[in-house]
Amino acid sequence: MDLLFVNHRDIKHPQAGGAEQVLLEIGKRLARHFNVTWLSEEVPGLPREELMNQILIKRRGNRETLHLYSLMEARKHDIVLDSVAHAVPFFSHKVNRRTVALVHHVHQDVLDQETKLSWVLKWMERRVVGYERVIAVSETTKRELIKLGFKGKVTVIYNGVDHSKFLPGKKNEDPLVLWIGRLKRYKNPLDVVEISKGSAFRFLIAGGGELEEEVKRASGGNLTYLGRVSEGEKISLYQRAWVLLSTSSVEGFGMTVIEANACATPAVVYDRGSLSEIVRNGVNGYVVGYKDIQGMREAIEKTVENIDAMTKGSYEESLKYDWDKTAERYRTYLEEMSGK
Repeated sequence: MDLLFVNHRDIKHPQAGGAEQVLLEIGKRLARHFNVTWLSEEVPGLPREELMNQILIKRRGNRETLHLYSLMEARKHDIVLDSVAHAVPFFSHKVNRRTVALVHHVHQDVLDQETKLSWVLKWMERRVVGYERVIAVSETTKRELIKLGFKGKVTVIYNGVDHSKFLPGKKNEDPLVLWIGRLKRYKNPLDVVEISKGSAFRFLIAGGGELEEEVKRASGGNLTYLGRVSEGEKISLYQRAWVLLSTSSVEGFGMTVIEANACATPAVVYDRGSLSEIVRNGVNGYVVGYKDIQGMREAIEKTVENIDAMTKGSYEESLKYDWDKTAERYRTYLEEMSGK
């Protein structure tokens, strides 16, 4: 079977993030059974085509014109998976009826924070209702799609984690609280500044993005900004940390939470998006009301006080998520969809 992924970015794109990692983990496993092509926008300095993890990467056009290239490419493949990672769908179902949309999260509530053209993007995102089939990465995303008016079939397939890479390691001698991710406004990294005030614990922020300069200026005292970190450094930080923080206002799945849990690190999160689906209070972390700064401080303290039990609970919860199992669910879904 010949399978096409359509996504704005590939894994080598300088702005690649969680959605691209999801496609890579699924794609390289599906490539053992299918011919897999990944269409994304061109990146200066990268070839128009290359083979990576047995996936053929095709780079065409830019953020806007990729939507035209995708319609031409979608006709050539048995099955198409449109990754709706940046609000605007690719509409491959218009030219290939064996198309499914993969929706990571619904952007309606965050677009006003991201662009002055939010009304256009909101309208475009709502056009996802034209697909017959959608894969959602969480029950939360499924509910949001139904709120948008989607009437087709929504199948929930959770993301996974690579347990051969994300492993428990030696904790920092003293309590260490970590925030890691892209420094986007809707992810609220500056909330960590407020949470850290008056705390006896050390806080780290890792990642890059539009709020980088603001985070740099706000750091100091018990809060350190590390900037962008490598994959190896990220894993080391997960292992050393006693607590992971997630302060996002929208979270379709929460990859950092599962990765941290796999490294035996509990998470303290806002009650937004899917985070309450994957965090169990007192087991692998705590769920706190949105923007409840004092509540976050108290939850961090409770986690530190019960660190032995919560590291164990975090690792055990992470075992529910595995990329091999996730990819197998995709394989079954796509084979049924193709009639094979």
